[in-house]
Amino acid sequence: MNPRRKKRLLAVTAIVFGIGAVIGLVLYALQENINLFYTPSELIDGKGPNLEKPHIGQKLRIGGMVVPGSVVRNESSLEVSFKLIDTGPLVTIRYQGILPDLFREGQGIVAQGVLVEPDVIEAFEVLAKHDEEYMPAEVAEAVKGIKHEKPKYNLDSGN
Repeated sequence: MNPRRKKRLLAVTAIVFGIGAVIGLVLYALQENINLFYTPSELIDGKGPNLEKPHIGQKLRIGGMVVPGSVVRNESSLEVSFKLIDTGPLVTIRYQGILPDLFREGQGIVAQGVLVEPDVIEAFEVLAKHDEEYMPAEVAEAVKGIKHEKPKYNLDSGN
């Protein structure tokens, strides 16, 4: 191999290795910012064909209906706790801050936060839907094909 081809081969190899390293570092950095969407049932029972559950400390988003009578506000701070439900188990959301104006019991919300216990999320953002027609894309996709059935938890009685 002549010296000119050898230099070209080394240059191409170095460029390919450099691009691969940059892509690897970008993907590693983005891994921390991935927020998977769950419904309360998927969080407790598992998601997908392997029924994979998120691990404690994982960032995630969760969407569901606020259970009437479950909102508990701390009188001395902005701390709020409430329960979410879809068609199955309950999940507790703890939030420190001012809730959106449209937040109500029985209303659909999406919360973004960190899983601190298997059924408790420490939220850093709470979004409330603005009307009956609106549904976030993730929620619409999650409930597509789900047969609407009465939840195991009775929303009216608080039990």
